[in-house]
Amino acid sequence: MTLPPGKIPVDLLKEVIFKNLGVKRDEVAVGPAAGVDGAVVNVGGKSLIICMDPITGALERIGWLAVNINANDVSTFGVEPAFFLSCILLAEKADRRTVEIISSQMNKAAQGLGMAIVGGHCESTPGLVNSMVAGCAMGVAENGNYVTAAGAKAGDKIIITKTAGIEGTAILASDREEKLGKTVGASTLKNAREFFSMISVVKEASIAFKTGGVHAMHDPTEGGIAGGIHEVADASNLGFKILEERIPVAKETLEICAAFEIDPLCLIASGSMLIAARKDIAYDIKKNLNKSGITASVVGEFLASPEDRIVKRKNGAETELPRPTSDHLWVALAKQ
Repeated sequence: MTLPPGKIPVDLLKEVIFKNLGVKRDEVAVGPAAGVDGAVVNVGGKSLIICMDPITGALERIGWLAVNINANDVSTFGVEPAFFLSCILLAEKADRRTVEIISSQMNKAAQGLGMAIVGGHCESTPGLVNSMVAGCAMGVAENGNYVTAAGAKAGDKIIITKTAGIEGTAILASDREEKLGKTVGASTLKNAREFFSMISVVKEASIAFKTGGVHAMHDPTEGGIAGGIHEVADASNLGFKILEERIPVAKETLEICAAFEIDPLCLIASGSMLIAARKDIAYDIKKNLNKSGITASVVGEFLASPEDRIVKRKNGAETELPRPTSDHLWVALAKQ
């Protein structure tokens, strides 16, 4: 059976990928696991956080996104990103200008985050239609001073920063501007393109972690807010109950999703952070984020039973939250 676009199904991840991991080494403190954003390797009394993600669904800003998306993954551990490597696969018809654009984008993003670009690879790839960038970011923590997406606990409150579908909204407004221009206003599209400026979650991750009481963090990329909550629940072996009315969705996202008939909660959501925190600390985290100009909403809580994956809809009905089989960005991009 042909796989859907984007991340492979979690069952395939467990049944195939996780059974082919080479040898076991004592230095590996956190290895591959569903829902966990990266690995932790202990070296010389320090914990090295290592994360990797590709940029495949965006035609613009791929270099800038590659740095920021991978830096976000490191920050979900409560650690500042420090180093970046890239594998740039250039489209068959790419030229020198393409290399210059991607490289300058990566440089600008890395400078803004205080990161060093320490290596990588770049090639022109026969048969490739659109250029791609796979990135790897790293950060250094004192031994054991980090959290993972597998650390959420029953009773933890679920906090979401900013709004749903940030990255997907910006990508669609940029790469499908002509199509959207027929149904969505010019000012809405202009505002939506500026959502790229909200992609980084490094600041909010640092504020939340330093406030205390954080058990897990995760940036909801492919699969959006819905997929991200499922991933934390998977990693932590928990269930959850969320309130749909509390999940903030920008009007630009609502209009663009309506135009493509897609669900904002299933749209790639880099720029938002999911935080699992002690219920007695959650509102302190929200307050500190708000003081720094970052909106945050407490949208539900994690439950002890992994079978309970509940969303209370705006009409009061309680149903199971569907797990996206594919990010709705791919659904939208497939519509001509």
